[in-house]
Amino acid sequence: MTTERFALPARILHWLMAALILAMLLIGAGMVSTATSRYPELLAWHRPIGIAILILALIRLAVRLTHRPPPLPSDLPPLQVAAAKGSHYLLYALMIGMPLIGWAMQSAGGYPIILWKGVVLFPILPHDALAYGWLRFAHGLLAYAFFLLILGHLGAALFHALIRRDGVFRSMAG
Repeated sequence: MTTERFALPARILHWLMAALILAMLLIGAGMVSTATSRYPELLAWHRPIGIAILILALIRLAVRLTHRPPPLPSDLPPLQVAAAKGSHYLLYALMIGMPLIGWAMQSAGGYPIILWKGVVLFPILPHDALAYGWLRFAHGLLAYAFFLLILGHLGAALFHALIRRDGVFRSMAG
């Protein structure tokens, strides 16, 4: 059983980002499933939450690199260890990559990236309709992958908490 815990900043960032990412995925699902007048309102929430996730993910990466995480249980099968490590790399890649792709997509589309009234981000790509189309496709496809990865992460957390009871869940929750 693992008795060590993640560092307090890592735990705070984990749960704050979990709430933001869940909100972002639900808002994104609402955006692609609606053609109503609510779309601009959803987009107005989607952009600043995405940038907040990007900033928090970079802070979290720095915390992760400077604070050693607790070890996984020694009796965990090698395939599960590899899946745990690989899924965490993918989660970090998507937490950083998705907002950047969204920002690049909006830039390529020639749309202003308005975070809130009076705060507009600079474009990171020139206006290019073809790039916009590819980035929009990639953003949507990766959003589905992100959603599936989060479901897998949640399933693994529940497996550790309810079935193995090996302290892995408690190392992040407690």
